Amino acid sequence: MLGRIGVALAVGFLKLLALIPYGITARFGDGLGWLLYQVPSHRKRIVHINLGLCFPEWTPERREEVAQKHFRHAIRSYVERSVQWFGSAEKLAKLIQVDSEVDLLDPDMPPTLLLGFHFVAIEAASVWINYSLHRPCGSLYQPMSNKALDDIAKKQRGRFDAEMASRADSARIVLRWLRDRKPVMLGADMDYGMRNSTFVPFFGVQACTLTAVGRLAKTGHAQIMPFVGEVLPNYKGYKLRVFKPWDNYPTGDDAADARRMNAFLEEQVRLMPEQYYWVHKRFKTRPPGEPGFY
Repeated sequence: MLGRIGVALAVGFLKLLALIPYGITARFGDGLGWLLYQVPSHRKRIVHINLGLCFPEWTPERREEVAQKHFRHAIRSYVERSVQWFGSAEKLAKLIQVDSEVDLLDPDMPPTLLLGFHFVAIEAASVWINYSLHRPCGSLYQPMSNKALDDIAKKQRGRFDAEMASRADSARIVLRWLRDRKPVMLGADMDYGMRNSTFVPFFGVQACTLTAVGRLAKTGHAQIMPFVGEVLPNYKGYKLRVFKPWDNYPTGDDAADARRMNAFLEEQVRLMPEQYYWVHKRFKTRPPGEPGFY
């Protein structure tokens, strides 16, 4: 656990990295990820378990290849918080390509839930979609256990005029934001336990999946607009992909709506499996009577 001095040193290091060329920072993070992958660890084991569950058809060699690439991406993503949190808007503009199926500057955009997914570039994608909207927006986040680091993360994630709120306090705040026509960013593809969740398949495995997205959309009369962040090859930066709002969503059937969200995510994961956040215990919560995986 980092104390305040440790947090200050870590943040100082990130600020320093933000000043140097992105390619150097990205290569440093990649090399650090490769080095850490050589050491047995709990997180490395989780990556292999998740890949084995989701892609049983893969050969061991294929799983090993993707696991190593993902671990390098995951560690690199933490290092790249430097430019994402402390880099100037001008620097980020040179690093982030935007591929949007909608007009993000539409002044008549209806109440909107911006649904993000936990690929390794989610931090860059969330910061930049907020900037690209050119209007205040709301953003839900999962608080960190370290208060000092959480305060810094909250401030930097909201630096382009985003109002941050803890996921635990979200429903009332989100509905207020939607009434004010403030776009709201949130992620719903993590395992947060059984509260406001149901079990639906994710790559054929029953996954505890939040149902709050559909209910918030229904109550707030909001459209669901998915977005995905992608790390570009050859240390060129990122791509923010924004998709058209989902038709006929929500349906009122929590399980069907949750399954649709997971099905969309599966499509995106197959495009870049090494970039999804496999270090997370996605299948931690199990149906009653089913043994755990981890």
